[in-house]
Amino acid sequence: MKFTLDNQETERLHFRKIQTTDFQDWLPFFENPLSFQYWDAELESPKIECKKWYAKQKHRYSHDLGGMNALIEKDTGKFVGYCGLLVQTVDGETELEIGYSLLPEFWNKGFATEAASKCRDVAFENDYTTSIISIISLTNDPSKAVALKNGMHISKQTVYNKNEVHIFRITKEEWLKLKSGKNG
Repeated sequence: MKFTLDNQETERLHFRKIQTTDFQDWLPFFENPLSFQYWDAELESPKIECKKWYAKQKHRYSHDLGGMNALIEKDTGKFVGYCGLLVQTVDGETELEIGYSLLPEFWNKGFATEAASKCRDVAFENDYTTSIISIISLTNDPSKAVALKNGMHISKQTVYNKNEVHIFRITKEEWLKLKSGKNG
């Protein structure tokens, strides 16, 4: 499967493919209204939304559209959430996105930034793309902070899945400067 980070690691996280046994661990994400506070969407029950999410990831995996990876905290073995490289269509253009969603108990601890940076590095090191994005709701300040820490900048504002969003972007050239310690 292209674009997955199976068996990759960061300082605190282990990446692996999604497993159906993760369902119960991921269900609390859909049970917490704060998880969806930045997206305007009609949501069904948490169980139905969780099932739809897993079906979408299975489709991504089987059609080489990237996919989320389970994030496991190395020290504790706890399930943290998901992060991955996703093939998306934005304004008619095919883009590679870094997507991330964490269980609320792991918010504001640097895990999203750590995982997103690993995805960015893997994408550029393997020449998957010359530019990578994150699609972030205009009101989602925590995710904006992750994108900025990941060296991204606002590329444009658009509508994605009926939501006003910023497209944050970093090019491979910008990443190479970042990695070499040059800021401009």
